[in-house]
Amino acid sequence: MSGSLVQVFAAIDGANAQDPRVDEGQPEALLYGQRMSQQCARLFPDASETLQIAARGQHVERWILKRADYPEGKAGYLKWRRDLADHHAERVGGFMQAAGFSEADVEETQKMLRKQGIKRDPQVQALEDVICFTFLTWYFAPFATKHPAEKVLDIVQKTARKMSDAARARVLDEFDLPEDLAAAFS
Repeated sequence: MSGSLVQVFAAIDGANAQDPRVDEGQPEALLYGQRMSQQCARLFPDASETLQIAARGQHVERWILKRADYPEGKAGYLKWRRDLADHHAERVGGFMQAAGFSEADVEETQKMLRKQGIKRDPQVQALEDVICFTFLTWYFAPFATKHPAEKVLDIVQKTARKMSDAARARVLDEFDLPEDLAAAFS
């Protein structure tokens, strides 16, 4: 791991350590970033530094922009998500610049964080696959217990649509899903 990568991870972790929300005794965003890095390393052992950074910083300071501060409904939700992506991209880009990364690397990482080119750009798609595996590994079961079966199925179908063919096949190999949920990944 290069010194610049270590510096960026430390900056992301330092920012995320300020998260007032707690999950398993840790700041929620800090734990999420570490889980993303774990999945990235597992799924893409030869990942570029830009992909590793995008994975670690995908939710940097997510608590700062609150969903409640945006209008109800789909338009408000989508605006919140776009604003979050821009915030993540700007913060991570600043950390990368401070660590001496090239402008091209900064732009590539920001493109991933904004999900520009999903299904077309292999790096952006790799990040999306990491996001989906992180959700399925650590966040799906708690989500499923809080929502009706129809909503759970809808979320699983949306998750599967975002994933690459290889990632969907891997889900079927790695997770023991009920038949109706597994069908979304076939």
